[in-house]
Amino acid sequence: MQLTPDSFTPVTRDNAEQEILRPSLTYWQDAWQRLKRNKLAMLGLYIIVFLLLAAVFGPLFSNTSYSDQNLLQANRPPSSEHWFGTDNLGRDLFIRVLYGARISLAIGIVASLLNFTVGVAYGGIAGFVGGRTDRFMMNVVDVLYGVPVLLYVILLMVVLKPGLTNIFIALGIAYWLQMARIVRGQILVIKEQEYVLAARTIGAGKWRILLRHLIPNSMGAIIVTMTLAIPDAIFTEAFLSFIGLGVAAPMASWGVLASEGINSLRSYPFQLLFPALAISITMLAFNFLGDGLRDALDPRMRR
Repeated sequence: MQLTPDSFTPVTRDNAEQEILRPSLTYWQDAWQRLKRNKLAMLGLYIIVFLLLAAVFGPLFSNTSYSDQNLLQANRPPSSEHWFGTDNLGRDLFIRVLYGARISLAIGIVASLLNFTVGVAYGGIAGFVGGRTDRFMMNVVDVLYGVPVLLYVILLMVVLKPGLTNIFIALGIAYWLQMARIVRGQILVIKEQEYVLAARTIGAGKWRILLRHLIPNSMGAIIVTMTLAIPDAIFTEAFLSFIGLGVAAPMASWGVLASEGINSLRSYPFQLLFPALAISITMLAFNFLGDGLRDALDPRMRR
């Protein structure tokens, strides 16, 4: 095709002044806009907020506690008086599920925060320092990573004895490995960027570069990993409580309720149904939110 003067349209003054205006958004504002367009992620977020509010404030409006027994009301099916029915000791299952939400969600959140603290520090230092230090630190992680995390937690719980505090310790010791590997990989990529070289050129120290530039620019991957670690910790606590290595009676986590409900599964299936539903819905909600955050915080997903 040969270009001629007729192939071009002169731009008038009116056309030159017309612009497509788009509001300027920061990285986090743009991520929030894209997250809101993900219906499953927002559904997961709403469910999580609802569970948190119900766990914190729900028991405050009840006249009974999770440990109140009434043998005359034992094994009652769901009704207007007892929404989820009662267990074999006459305790209200709805209140026990709400109290169980407190314990299970607290374990998930605390384990995620410990995961953030230890994993980010370890992986950040290994990736930034590099060399022999990096190889040695990551060899330690690789050796520990070769053994299933659940086996570590079970062995630690056997040594430390069952209890809520010991669950926090066990999860904190074992759940930082994946975070360390992800942060280390992010740091190795980011530390080669031009703005890091510029910071070094003007005399910024190593710790300042790590804390002010490298880790903040890795927060997308860190937040996604933390979000996905919460349901994993909740399931681990439920499994430990189910086999008798979790919280001790009369405390009511979802794993304890499931363990008690399975003994009467054939006669009173609702005693297992509701704690199992609570575990399943919570894990799905966090996974939906984690997948949505991963898509929203990934710069490659921008259009």
